[in-house]
Amino acid sequence: MNTSFRNFVILWIGQLCSVLGTGITQFSLGVWILKETGSVTQFAMIMMAASLPGILIAPFAGVVVDRWNRKWIMVISDCMAGLSTLAIFILYSFNALEVWHLFITAAIATMFNSFQMPAYQASIPMLVPKEKLDKANGMVQLTEALSIVIAPMLAGFLFYAIDLNGILIIDFATFFVAITTLLCIKFPALPSKGSSEVEEKTSFFKEALFGWEFIMKRPGLKGFLLYFAIVNLLLGFFNVLLQPLILSFSDEKMLGISLSLAGIGMLVGGATMSIWGAPKNRVLTVLGTGFVGGIFLSIAGLKESILLITLGVFFVFVMIPVGNAASQSIWQRKVPLHVQGRVFSLRRMIAVSLQPIAFISAGPLVGWLAPQMEEGGSLSGLFGKLVGMGDGRAIGLLFVLLGVLWSLTSILLYFNPRVRKLEGELPDVLEDRAVENEGIAVTTQA
Repeated sequence: MNTSFRNFVILWIGQLCSVLGTGITQFSLGVWILKETGSVTQFAMIMMAASLPGILIAPFAGVVVDRWNRKWIMVISDCMAGLSTLAIFILYSFNALEVWHLFITAAIATMFNSFQMPAYQASIPMLVPKEKLDKANGMVQLTEALSIVIAPMLAGFLFYAIDLNGILIIDFATFFVAITTLLCIKFPALPSKGSSEVEEKTSFFKEALFGWEFIMKRPGLKGFLLYFAIVNLLLGFFNVLLQPLILSFSDEKMLGISLSLAGIGMLVGGATMSIWGAPKNRVLTVLGTGFVGGIFLSIAGLKESILLITLGVFFVFVMIPVGNAASQSIWQRKVPLHVQGRVFSLRRMIAVSLQPIAFISAGPLVGWLAPQMEEGGSLSGLFGKLVGMGDGRAIGLLFVLLGVLWSLTSILLYFNPRVRKLEGELPDVLEDRAVENEGIAVTTQA
């Protein structure tokens, strides 16, 4: 194995520990909120608090990533996330934890993650040979997959065995693993600015706008980015409503089992990309997985059945890491290395910019739909035979509609020639050679 790639693997393992700890905590806090409040809206608002600050700070985070030492950006980000967990631990220990506290800690954690994520993504192509980018990005997706598979199962057991405090201690300990790994690895210096595409800009705010200018000049990337903004809006509803859907007719234990089994789908998708990489046509891979994922998302909403929901979400989760890894490889190939922090930050901001709409509206939308899907309700006659009537069927109907929209969006974008021909029309910025700077590695998000 290439020395630098081996170091990447070492850091990947360290960050995997951190992501697992965070996943267990997030799942447990979600259950705690639903048990304490019984409110889907409160649950959704926490998710919005965990996304909105990152959206607002993203353009400026990208400038910082391109200007400063990426290793220390990641170390500081992990430290702040760990301190957020410590704050929750102290509040819960003194029986003082309130839902509004989680708004603050979630906002702090996601704000610093906005620095860490583009720093990580921009470092991968500096370390990993071009022909191994798909596999490296597959490993990143595998990290999230392992978290989704293992975290709910462990959280469901640990929540009752050692309470939320014990879970928070485990999460805090995993940050030490991630930070220690970061400190043991040497990071590369940024390459020289050798591209005519980029002019020297002394203004911080002008540099923050560069990512927008870069993307807008390339119609294929612009269309690709619009696609992800729409899909993330649809999946924002999915993220908020999946747990309430299962809990509407089942319990926390079955919720953990179902999500763990479904999460194996992400493990399969991430492992597939890690081992074999993406097909040659990466644009078709992204849109094809979106089309298939939409079909299975609709299937998950058809009945009050743990088996059907688990099966549908399983295949949704197979598609997501494959599409994400292929997309990430496209961006890493097409964007010059020394501006990837700015471009990737803007890309991340725009891609998730519509998600708060889902977080804000999911609860009220379900509250309005629920009576309509009861027996005798205004929508029960039209959709009752399709998804059934009663508790949770409003969410089931939304899953069906979300899946249909996801598939249709994928089809429509394929007919955009600038997107379909993106890989051929926009030249790669990476050379086909082994990566220099042996002994240098990067980290993944925590």
